Amino acid sequence: MSEQNVASRTVNGAEYPAVGTYQIDATHSHVGFSVRHMAVAKVRGTFEQYAGTLELAENPVDSKISVTIEATSIDTGDENRDGHVRTGDFLDVENHPTWTFVSTAIRPESPTSWKVDGDLTIRGVTRPVTLDAELEGVVQDPYGNHRVGFSAHTHIDRNDFGVAFGAVLEAGGLVVGHKVDIQLDVEAVLAS
Repeated sequence: MSEQNVASRTVNGAEYPAVGTYQIDATHSHVGFSVRHMAVAKVRGTFEQYAGTLELAENPVDSKISVTIEATSIDTGDENRDGHVRTGDFLDVENHPTWTFVSTAIRPESPTSWKVDGDLTIRGVTRPVTLDAELEGVVQDPYGNHRVGFSAHTHIDRNDFGVAFGAVLEAGGLVVGHKVDIQLDVEAVLAS
């Protein structure tokens, strides 16, 4: 990418990125999750392949977000577990290889935090979710690219998306909890 002559801007006392379309830089971003296992601990994992755009508007509430995640790229640090999670018991990646998130509304909480409402599609099931998002910073990198960073988190009930694996422990409790915590750290580069 050639050097850009763009500048961040100040809105309500906070440094904001320049208006434009940003591409998620997957090599400097993180899409992770955690879920309770055996009712005593949490298993964490990531998705290694994803892409998306942030269309950042003059007024942040008019911005748009669109992300696609390759469900096949799940990595929990255990190949056997990952193989099971890809099956019809969980993600059914053979029939539903991608997930999507498309924003529907952005509501300000403070000059640097927002509630981002959107439609999340997993296993072909679309449900509304709300991300708690925070602006982490704005910078022009040594190559002249304008970058922005955001973090966000939410939680979903996997049953709402048809991920209904229900193995129960002999002493009671689920082998895999229903609540899934989702954590995002996104770095994006101004493309236009």
